[in-house]
Amino acid sequence: MAVVREFTLPDLGEGLTEAVIVQWLVEVGEVVAVDQPVVEVETAKAMVEVPCPYGGVVTARFGAAGTEVPVGAPLVTVAVGAAPEDSAGRGSAPGSANGSASVAAPADPAPGAEGAGTDAAGSGNVLVGYGTSGAAARRRRILPSAAEAPARRSATTAPPATTNGTAANGTATNGTATGDAPGTAAADGPRTVAVISPLVRRIAREHDLDLREVRGSGRDGLILRTDVESAVRALGERQSAAARTADAAGPVPGEERIPLKGLRGAAAEKFSRSRREIPDATCWVDADATDLLATRRAMNVPGAPKVSLLALLARICTAALARYPELNATVDTTAQEIVRLPAVHLGFAAQTDRGLVVPVVRDAQGRTVEQLSAEIARLTDAARAGKLSPAELSRGTFTLNNYGVFGVDGSTPILNHPEAAMLGVGRIAAKPWVHDGELAVREVVQLSFTFDHRVCDGGIAGGFLRYVADCVEQPALLLRSL
Repeated sequence: MAVVREFTLPDLGEGLTEAVIVQWLVEVGEVVAVDQPVVEVETAKAMVEVPCPYGGVVTARFGAAGTEVPVGAPLVTVAVGAAPEDSAGRGSAPGSANGSASVAAPADPAPGAEGAGTDAAGSGNVLVGYGTSGAAARRRRILPSAAEAPARRSATTAPPATTNGTAANGTATNGTATGDAPGTAAADGPRTVAVISPLVRRIAREHDLDLREVRGSGRDGLILRTDVESAVRALGERQSAAARTADAAGPVPGEERIPLKGLRGAAAEKFSRSRREIPDATCWVDADATDLLATRRAMNVPGAPKVSLLALLARICTAALARYPELNATVDTTAQEIVRLPAVHLGFAAQTDRGLVVPVVRDAQGRTVEQLSAEIARLTDAARAGKLSPAELSRGTFTLNNYGVFGVDGSTPILNHPEAAMLGVGRIAAKPWVHDGELAVREVVQLSFTFDHRVCDGGIAGGFLRYVADCVEQPALLLRSL
C-alpha cells in the first residue's frame, strides 16, 4: 500500500530560515527518484536545487514561484510505492470513500514500514552535493475537518491512537482510543494551534500575539508566516491611531515598492548590523601602479595561464596580513575578546544581476598568484550564474573590494561583518606624478583601508596600508615573502 510522505524545506545551513521558490522542477503526478531535485529555491546566499529524499509519485506541491517558504514548511508530498495512475486525488490527506479518515504522518514512517526500502526511508540528503547521515523525522499536526471534529475531540481524553489507524464516529479501530460523545474537556480547553514553523512562533512571541486568535490560510488551517504578519499588522492598527491614519492615506501614486528579501534582504541586514556594531575608520593613500601593470603584462606571456590584476592585489593582501596578523581577526562580543584567525579566507566583492555578493577564496595565504587568479575566475563565474554554495559565500576573514571597475576613485565601504578589515581599490588612471624627481604621467590608483578600531589602532592600519602601497609601486617587494 502506498504511503504518502511529506517533504519539507530542509535546514539549508548558515543560519538561513527561509527561501523563495524560483521554479518547480517536477509536476503533480510525475514519478520522482530518490534524491531527484524537485524545486529550485533562492536563499539569502545562493540559488540551490533541493532534492527530495523519497522516491514515488508527486501528489501535491506547496507554493507557486515567488512564494517565500520558511524552513520546515512543506514543499511536496510523495506517494511512496504508488503507480502514477494511483496518485489522483492525493493532494490532500488520504481518506476512504465511506468517510473514515486514514491519517498517515507524512514525515514519519508508519508502524511496520521500517525496512520497506530506501524509497520509504529517504536518503537523508538535503541539497545537491550535500549529504547527511539521515533525515530527521518531522510530525505535522493535521486539523480535523468539520465532520471529524466531534470524534477527534472525544479521542483527546484517551491515549493517542497510532498514526495509521482509522477513526469514525469517535472510535479508533486499533482500540487505543474510543469515545461515543464529544469530549467536553477538549471543547472547553484551548484550541489546537496548527503551527509547524519555529519562525512563525517566534514572530508571534515577539509581538505578543496569541496564535489561538489567528486563522490559518494554509492547508487544513495551517498558520503561515503571512497569516501571523497580517495579524501583527492588524494588531498594530488597532493599537495606534497614527498607523490607521497612515494606512488610510494609502501609497503615493506612482511609487514602487521593492521587497527586501532574498539576497538583497540578507545584504541589507548585514550592512545594518555592521554599522550598528563595528566602530570603523578609513584611511587612504595614492599609489603609482605603473610597475604593477608592467609586472602583470610580463606574467601574461603567450601559452601561460592568465593572471588577473585582482589576483596580484589578493597576493599583496595575503603578504600584508602575514606582516600584520592583527587585522585577520574578528571580535567576539559575547566573550569580549579579539579572535585572531590562523588562515586567510579572502573575500572579494562581485557585482551580479542578483546584487552584490562576496565569494570567499579559502586558505588564500597558501596560494600562488596563478592559483589565486584561477580560483577568483571560477568563483566569479559561479556568482554570475547564481550557483555559489553557501559555503563559498561565508566565513571570510578579510575582504578585497575592487570598486574601481565602476570608474570611481575612492570609497568608504561598510565592513563585511564580522570581519575586521577591508582593502578598497579605486580605478587606475593616468595622472601627473613625480617619478625619480621629475614630473611624469603615471598610472595612479587610490587605495582605501577600512578597519575595526576595536581590533587595532591607527598605527597598525597605517602600516598595513603603506605596505600594500609599497608593493603596488614596487612589486619586487613581494619576493621577500615568497
